[in-house]
Amino acid sequence: MNFFDAQDRARRATRWLVVVYVVSTALIVLGVTLLVAFALAGLGASDYGNADALALHGPLLAATAIGTALFIVGASLYKTAALSSGGGKVAASMGGKLVPADVSDPTRRRLRNVVEEMAIASGVPVPEIYVLEAEAGINAFAAGFAPGDAAIAVTRGTLELLDRDELQGVIAHEFSHILNGDMRLNIRMMGVLFGIMVLGLIGRLILRGTYHGAAVSSRRDKNGAAVLVLGLGLTLLGGIGVFFARLIKASVSRQREFLADASAVQFTRQTGGIAGALKKIGGYTEHSYLTTADPEEISHMLFGTGSKLSGLFATHPPLVERIRALDPSFDAGRFPHVDPRSRPPAAPDGDAAGAAAFAAAVASGGRMAGADHIVDSVGNPAEHHVEYAEGLRRAMPQRLYDAAHSPDLAFLLAIALVLDPDPQQRERQAALIDERLGAERRRTVEALAADVRTTGPAFRLPLLEVLFPALKLRPAAQLAFLLDLVRRLVELDGRISLYEYCVYRILQSSLDQSVNPGGRRRRARATRAQRRQASHALLALIAARGSGDAAARERALRAGLAVLGNDTADAAPGADTGSAVATLDRSLDILQSLDIRERQTLLRAVSATVAADQRLDIEEAELVRVICATLDCPLPPMLVAAATAE
Repeated sequence: MNFFDAQDRARRATRWLVVVYVVSTALIVLGVTLLVAFALAGLGASDYGNADALALHGPLLAATAIGTALFIVGASLYKTAALSSGGGKVAASMGGKLVPADVSDPTRRRLRNVVEEMAIASGVPVPEIYVLEAEAGINAFAAGFAPGDAAIAVTRGTLELLDRDELQGVIAHEFSHILNGDMRLNIRMMGVLFGIMVLGLIGRLILRGTYHGAAVSSRRDKNGAAVLVLGLGLTLLGGIGVFFARLIKASVSRQREFLADASAVQFTRQTGGIAGALKKIGGYTEHSYLTTADPEEISHMLFGTGSKLSGLFATHPPLVERIRALDPSFDAGRFPHVDPRSRPPAAPDGDAAGAAAFAAAVASGGRMAGADHIVDSVGNPAEHHVEYAEGLRRAMPQRLYDAAHSPDLAFLLAIALVLDPDPQQRERQAALIDERLGAERRRTVEALAADVRTTGPAFRLPLLEVLFPALKLRPAAQLAFLLDLVRRLVELDGRISLYEYCVYRILQSSLDQSVNPGGRRRRARATRAQRRQASHALLALIAARGSGDAAARERALRAGLAVLGNDTADAAPGADTGSAVATLDRSLDILQSLDIRERQTLLRAVSATVAADQRLDIEEAELVRVICATLDCPLPPMLVAAATAE
C-alpha cells in the first residue's frame, strides 16, 4: 500500500462525489419544481396552461428551484457541521460509550492496549475509543476528519466474541481507514447524502400531517388534495435520493474495504486475525448487523455491512469474497459456529521484562534501511512496527504509563516531556511552572520528568501519543493554556533544542486537529521560489544535524537536493541551534502549502539526506518525525527498521 496513492484516490473520490452531488441536486431541484407546477395546476388556476401561465407562475417556480437548491445545500452543510465536532461525537451519536483511559475491565483493557499499540506503530495520536454496548453483532468503524480527531468504535459483540488476534485484525483494518484519508471522505459523504435524502423526510412529514388533517377537514378540499400530491411527490423524490445515496456509497466503499483488509494483513503479517473475524461474522446469528443504531447513515464506515442490503446497494463486497481474498481455500459452506455464551478469555498481554529488553535493543539507533525507507513507511506500518509498539507499550514504566492515562496527570506529563536535561535550565523552568501551576504540581512535573530521563529517549514521543486521549478530555481553554505554557518553557533560555521543538510542534498539531476537527489547517501562502528555498533550508538543517564533518554534510545535502533536482546555491545550514529551530519553523510553515505529490518528493529528499551516512539516531528520527507530522504524513517508528537492518 502507498500512502500517497491512497490520498490521491481519496481526493479523486471526493471530486467524483461533488460531481454526483451536483447532478443529483439538479435533478431533485428539477423534480420539485415540476411537482410544484403540477400542484399549482391542481389548485385550479384558470389560466394555467395558457400562454401567460409561465409569466404568471414563473417567479414562484424560480423561487421554488432556488429555495430547493439552497435547502439541500443547507441540509448538507448543517449535517457536515454537526459531524465536524469530532469523531468521538459521531461515535457517541451512534450509542457509543467512551472507554476511559484507566479502564479496568479485561476486555476493554485489551481493546485499549491493541488500539494504543496500533497508534504507536502508525505514528499517530491514540484515538478515542468507544464501545456500542447495545450492539451484539460483530462490527466496528473509525470516524473523524484527521488522526488527531479520530475515534474508533467497536460493538460489544466484537469485544466478547473475538480473540486478540482477530480484534487486532479489525483494529488494523480501521487504522487503514484513518491513515488513508477514508475518514474525512466518509464524513463528507454523510453530509452530502443527508442533503440528498432529506426531502424524503419532509415528504413523509407532509403526508402524516395531511392524514391527520383529513379527520377534521373536508375530503373535497382541493388545497388538501394539492398538499397530498406535494407530499407524495416529495416522498417519491426522497426515494430517488435514497437510491442515488445508496448507489454512491456502494460505489465508493467496496474497493476501499478490500484495500483496508489487505492493509490489516500487512500491518499484522497474518491473515488469520482479520479472516477469523470475517468468518465469525458469517457463522454468528447476529452477523454484523446493527439493531439500535441506524446503519443506513454509517453503512459505508462499518467493518461489516451493518444491514441486510446486498447486490447493487451493498457498501461492502460479499463476505465470502472478502474471506477468499485472504484465505483462498475457504469453503463458503463451512462458517464456524459462534456461541455467544462461549467467549475467548482476555489473556494477559505479555512479559514486561522481555518487552523492555526489546525496546532497549532499538533505542540507540542503527543503520538506515534504504533511501526510500521514509516514504515507503509513511502511513504504512508493517509487522515489525506493530511488534515494536507492543513491546514498547508493555515496557513503559508503570508510573509514566498510569500518568499518561490520567486526565489530571496527562496534562503534567506533557509538560514534563519538555523539561531540559540541563539542571540550571530546569531550575528556571521549575520556577515558571511554580508560578503558573503551584508548588505541588511543580513537584509532580519534576518527578515525572526524572522518570522520563531515566526511561530513555525512545519512549518520549510514544508517551506523547498515549497521553493524548486523556489530554483531550480537558476543555479547549485549558489546552490553549497548556500549549502556551509549553511554548514559554521551551523558549525560556532564548534557545530551543530540536527535541523540545519536536514535542511542542507535534503537540500543537495534534491538539489543533482535536480542538478544530473540521476546520482547515492554517497554511502560509508561498510562491514556488519560497517553497524551493524552504525545501533547501530544511535539507541543509538535516544534513547539519546528522553528519559529522563538512564534507559529510555536503554529501548528505547534495544527496537530498539531487532528489529535488536542484543545486546547493541557495541552501545553507543553520548557524546554531537557535537559528536552526527558527529556520525549521519557518520552513515547515511554508512547506504545508505543498500538494500531496510534492510532499512525497520532499520526503524522498529528506530520506536521501538522512540515509547519506547510513546511520540514524534518536535526534534525526525525531526531527524527521516532526517534519512528517507537520505535513500530515504519519510516520511509524523509524528506529525499528534501522535496528532490524543491523
